[in-house]
Amino acid sequence: MRALRPIWLMVPLLNMAQQILLKQSAIDADRAGGTWLIDILSSHWFLAAIGAEIVCFAIWMTVLSELDLSKAFPLSAISYVLIMGVAWIVFDEPLPLLRLAGSLLVLAGVWLIATASRPAG
Repeated sequence: MRALRPIWLMVPLLNMAQQILLKQSAIDADRAGGTWLIDILSSHWFLAAIGAEIVCFAIWMTVLSELDLSKAFPLSAISYVLIMGVAWIVFDEPLPLLRLAGSLLVLAGVWLIATASRPAG
């Protein structure tokens, strides 16, 4: 099993950043009125989200070249938990106990998948 490389942790962080930036561009465009598509496409939040996605894609391709897909993909699930936490802090979105418990289960599942060894043979 390959050891976790620190750069791989950028995948969930960049996924989280992209979603937060897209949310902010959607909020700004919603307030702007009927030209929402033009507002979104010209938003600095949207352009930053595109930049985050491009960097994330490059790192993700590296992850996929070095790990089995079944081990790599759960890494992206960490984003779900990060997004909920940041949305709670930045956008004051609710974070009920049941959602928090589910997030802990997601993290536990990611950890189990990441630390599982291959069967002999």
